[in-house]
Amino acid sequence: MIKYKTEEEIQKIRESALILGKTHGEVAKHVRPGIKTKELDKIAEEFIRDHGATGSFKGYGGFPATLCISTNEVVVHGFPSDYELKDGDIISIDCGVYYQGFHSDSAYTYPVGDVPQETLSLLKATKESLYVGIEEAKFGNRIGDLAFAIQKYVEDRGYTVVRELVGHGLGRDLHESPEVPNYGKRGRGPKLQEGLVIAIEPMVNLGTRNIVQERDGWTIRTKDRKPSAHFEHTVAIFKDRTEILTTHKYIEEVVNF
Repeated sequence: MIKYKTEEEIQKIRESALILGKTHGEVAKHVRPGIKTKELDKIAEEFIRDHGATGSFKGYGGFPATLCISTNEVVVHGFPSDYELKDGDIISIDCGVYYQGFHSDSAYTYPVGDVPQETLSLLKATKESLYVGIEEAKFGNRIGDLAFAIQKYVEDRGYTVVRELVGHGLGRDLHESPEVPNYGKRGRGPKLQEGLVIAIEPMVNLGTRNIVQERDGWTIRTKDRKPSAHFEHTVAIFKDRTEILTTHKYIEEVVNF
């Protein structure tokens, strides 16, 4: 069942999302060759707690960390670890914040140092596809309209969309109905109504769309081990507009991508 939010509830998600955006910005300051990914996780956890909130992910289904940190061929759900970022890596940082009873969720993929142009182009197209999807996420449209728009944008540029993993509704729970795929057909799926809050999150691969799950039960990587990119925003649907509740502003004040 889809849970539509009141204006008061959406305001609480906005406040959660502001803490989330600032958390991403704080982490962004430290994304560089030589840092261990578990150090980034510690920075995020401390920043969130210092702002009176908690991380949405830690403990969720047994997930061990505040951040999902996914490097290179890892699509999503990677664990922070002793791995040290190196020149040429890409790193997806996915974070959720729980504040005043409501969750927010967003992700950003960073280039680390000197990244091959082919990979930078993947990141650029994936980021752009997120906003292409958001443009179609408007009152009266259907989930399939935004899903189709993302898929077409990505595939027209020679990339592939992961199909087994999708965006989602969110609010009091981190994952709510409806599912929000990044592929589909126009006119299909639930109608976008006022008060709907969803996380839109394209996961796009340089090579095959096929994925595998590692033995840890969480980490998802590309089957061909080619790079994957991931960008995400939480958005709210109103009759007269669609509002992006999360922000990448604090990231983009730090990084030039």
